[in-house]
Amino acid sequence: MDFQLSEDQRALRRGLRDVLEGRFGRDALRAAVDTPRLDRELWRALGDAGFFALCLPEDAGGVGLGLPEAVLAFEEAGRVLLPGPAVATFLAAGEVAGAAEGKTVVTAVDGPFVPWLEEADVVRGDVAGAVAVRSVDPLTPLHRVRERAPGGDARDLPGGAAQDPRAALLYAAEQLGSAARTRELAVQHARQREQFGGPVGRFQAVQHLCADMLVRAELARVAVYAAAVTGDPLEAVGARLLADDAAVRNARDCLQVHGGMGFTWESDVHLHLKRAWVRAGLGGGAAEAEEALAAAL
Repeated sequence: MDFQLSEDQRALRRGLRDVLEGRFGRDALRAAVDTPRLDRELWRALGDAGFFALCLPEDAGGVGLGLPEAVLAFEEAGRVLLPGPAVATFLAAGEVAGAAEGKTVVTAVDGPFVPWLEEADVVRGDVAGAVAVRSVDPLTPLHRVRERAPGGDARDLPGGAAQDPRAALLYAAEQLGSAARTRELAVQHARQREQFGGPVGRFQAVQHLCADMLVRAELARVAVYAAAVTGDPLEAVGARLLADDAAVRNARDCLQVHGGMGFTWESDVHLHLKRAWVRAGLGGGAAEAEEALAAAL
């Protein structure tokens, strides 16, 4: 079997990377951190590029591609830490007017949270009584959602019980993109940063960290790509667990390679770690994913 990407898939990935890095490069990322807001022009540019309409049939105004191509797109979004409810908007394409074109920003109740509630045009799910909470990620504003129990007491919504199974895979793809990017940043720093008369990458401990990051990212990549091909919900859950682990642990190891520089506000590494933490908590998080896999055994 041939597991290599096709030329069309490579071209899609290159095109989306050019769009994302051109419209949301490092300067735009830092500006977004300083003044968190949803860039409507960027959202419409992604719509024009077909980002949200990748899986819509052509006769419905979409691109007519499949879940594997969507995974490639969201992997690129994860690389640049694209802010905004991209998963919810993607899943709403074809159902909510303007979502496919990037003209309508859609968010949704995702486990006990709803991201970007105040910026969204359409909210899917009941957000009555939603309360703003402080998010560890400056690029992901969150509200906590509560529901009323039969007796009238407030209780947390169950995480991710009714969400689209594709959401887990798209979140996993974003985590994969982040894990790959922090591995690149670590290797780049290890080659360029010099201490004691040479690059820090010559030290075996640093080499081991970078090697572990590569293994985690590639293991997650295999699982995410395979689940995209099969479309199996349980495989998507397994891929999500691997990708969450890779994103969080790679960001931590990237901080370790950078040393004290990685913990400074001027560095981008901590932003990957914070986004990985928040993203891992959406859709119910690891505990619910593990329960789903255990129940299927």
